[in-house]
Amino acid sequence: MANNNDVILTQEGKTKLEEELHYLETEKREEIGERIRVAREFGDISENSEYDDAKNEQAFLESRIAEINSILANAQIVDSPKKSNKVHIGSTVTLMDLATQKERVFTIVGGAEADAANGKISNESPLGRAVLGHKKDEEISYEGPTGRTMKFKLVKVGV
Repeated sequence: MANNNDVILTQEGKTKLEEELHYLETEKREEIGERIRVAREFGDISENSEYDDAKNEQAFLESRIAEINSILANAQIVDSPKKSNKVHIGSTVTLMDLATQKERVFTIVGGAEADAANGKISNESPLGRAVLGHKKDEEISYEGPTGRTMKFKLVKVGV
């Protein structure tokens, strides 16, 4: 069971974070280091905007590396649901908005890998919490971001 420090990730989310970490620790770190070296060659660094920009980017990079390391250290990997008619973390669901009859497809993921623009919603979001545990053809209600009650029908549950 997850404790308060655990970060829920799918295997796909863990792999993506590991790939990002590798890129940041190798290519991106080297690129920023080179920018700092070049900026130092301009002389006085006290009024060198290229140097300041590179150092700021380096600080941001190191912060992101530390964040990813912390996420991975506290990661609880959830198994992709096998053939199941219930919604779990890792499930891809098709929901039909009962007001508009429009269908939308989402994958339920842990908060660290949520990306609503790409159809990945957090299990901790209002919609994520509302659909977890439900089955195909069930109707689901939840309070939307505007405070309005939203009603959906769970059309499909997939892996």
